[in-house]
Formats: sequence, structure tokens, C-alpha cells
Amino acid sequence: MKNVAVIFGGVSTEHEVSLRSATSVIQNTDPEKYNVIMIGIAKDGRWYHYTGPVEDLVGGGWQHNGHTTPAVLTPDPSVGGLLVQTEAGWQSLKVDVVFPVLHGKGGEDGTLQGLLDLAEIPYVGCGVAASVNCMDKAYAKMIFTQCGIANAAWLFAAPGDEEGGAFAKLEAEVASKLGYPAFVKPCNQGSSVGVGKAENAQQLQQALAQAFQYDTRVIIEEGIRGHEVECAVMGNEDPIASDVLGEIAPTHGFYDYEGKYLDDSTTLYIPARISEEDTRQVRAEAIKAYKAMSCTGLSRVDFFVKYDAPAGQRVVLNEINTLPGFTSISMFPKLFMASGLSYGQIIDKLIEYALQRAQ
Repeated sequence: MKNVAVIFGGVSTEHEVSLRSATSVIQNTDPEKYNVIMIGIAKDGRWYHYTGPVEDLVGGGWQHNGHTTPAVLTPDPSVGGLLVQTEAGWQSLKVDVVFPVLHGKGGEDGTLQGLLDLAEIPYVGCGVAASVNCMDKAYAKMIFTQCGIANAAWLFAAPGDEEGGAFAKLEAEVASKLGYPAFVKPCNQGSSVGVGKAENAQQLQQALAQAFQYDTRVIIEEGIRGHEVECAVMGNEDPIASDVLGEIAPTHGFYDYEGKYLDDSTTLYIPARISEEDTRQVRAEAIKAYKAMSCTGLSRVDFFVKYDAPAGQRVVLNEINTLPGFTSISMFPKLFMASGLSYGQIIDKLIEYALQRAQ
């Protein structure tokens, strides 16, 4: 039986989402095949070995119910896993594979992946380079363009560009090259945290100020009228795309954090309301983008399918999420379940890919 360490929580703005995702993953991991070791990271960055009820993860009760023990993940490969503090001192806890159910900073940006590589512990998901480049929206778009993958037109913004003459110059460029509405996004955030929609110059300035609260690097993208479509992909050298695609129809103006996790304002369509031809193109472009970014394990690849473009020119890549949500309402598991796999089979495959990659 494999020891699978599920790591959850973290220091990012997506801490609570991680708790929801981890709950679903743990509850659907076959106890006959895997011994799940729960490792929680508090918002202050402290690591704990958690042995309490899974139901206490959501809401943060896991930190206060008396079932936590300080733990660390050492980069020393001779340890082969975790060190857990006991009355007799630090004891090693062997780990065969890590399932990092962490979204955003510290879990999806290559930092944890680098630590696991040093420790020589197999892990689910993308490696360091793919994690870094997919997390950073500016780097990702440069690679997409170089590889001939259509993506939204964009501009880069740095601190200070939201004020005075610098803003006037940037706004003129946005108006001429992108037009309104435009979307302002921190380069290194997920779950639409810090994202703003601008219909005019005043809103653009406000959206930039908001985005700079989360990152020192920001992109501004053209608004695209179309279906917001998502494709789940998993595998290593020969990845597979979900047969079924999903579509999100937000009512907040765009698919923001609240619409994803906190209310029922977004309608999900599975399958997506697009033609068979567009579906084939999305699936093909998803695989192309996955390979271009050197992704392994899993990713969710997001697209726009334009309303008013001719066939063959409608599909525009939005972004790749290397550790997508695994909550009960998340698209990644839903799409592969709609394609014929159970939630447990999805987890089996992801662990298998992690072990294959390590070999």
C-alpha cells in the first residue's frame, strides 16, 4: 500500500479553496490502495501532520481540534519523506508520493515542486518549469505566441503605471490596441483573485490599483465575446484531453472568485454549448498548449470560443491552471467523470502518472 501525502492549506489567497479541494480528494482516495497522510500548512506557513476528521478541514477547524503535530518536509533525500515531532523527538514518516492540493503561491508556482525534487519524492502534477511558466500569465503568453497558439491580445503593466503621465500613456495604448472592455490580472494569482474588468479609463485605473495589491507584475487583456470553455488534460509524454468540455456562464460580468466558490451566480454547462468542430479544435489546442508548456500529470486548459469569428479562427487560449480545483463543483474532476471515469479512477491515474514521471 502506497503512502500518499495530501498537502493542503498554504499561504496563498486560495487557502480556503485548497481545504475544499483536499476534502474531496481525501474522501475519494481508495483506502484499500492508499494510506493517506494529511499534511496541513497554516496561513503563517507552519506545517502540521493532521490525524483528525476530514470533515474539519473546511472552515479551518483542523488546526484547533487537537489532532495536529508539527511536521517538516526535508530536502534530504535520505529521509524519504516527512519529519514529525513526537515526545521522543523528530521521527521520519515515509512518503511514496505527494498529492499537493495547493492552489496559488507556494503550491502551484514551482516552489513546492522544487522542494519535492530535492527530496526525490514523486508528486502529482507539473514540474518546476511548467509550474512557474503557467502560473505567470506574462511568461505563459510569450510561450503561447512563440508556439503559434492563439491567445488574447495583451499589454504589460508595472508599479507606477496606474498614476500620472505613465497611466495616461498606458491608457492610450489600451484604448488603441485592446479597446474596452479590458481585463486586468495580476501575473501570479489564481482563482481570479485581484482580477478586474474595465469599461473605461477610470475603471482601468481602479483595476490596476487593485491588481497591484496582489502582484508587482500585471497584464491587461482584450475582452473577448464568446463562450468560456474549459478542457481537462492529464498525462505525461502522451497526454489525453477530456472527451467532454465544460462551459461557464457567469452573471458577475466575469468568472470571479465569488462566482467560483462562494455563491451560485455562475451556471456550468457540461457539455459546453459549442459545435463538434469547435470541440475538436479546443481539445487539440489544449494538448498542444499542454505540451508546449512541458506540463505533466494534470492541468485545466481554459479557452474562449468567439461568437463572431469564422470556423477555424474562433478558439483562443485563455490560460493553463496546473493545480486546478478539486472541490465538489470543480471542472477538472467533473469533465473526466463526464468522459467516463470515476473520481477514484482519476486519482488513481494521477498517482500513476506521478510515479511514472519519477522513474
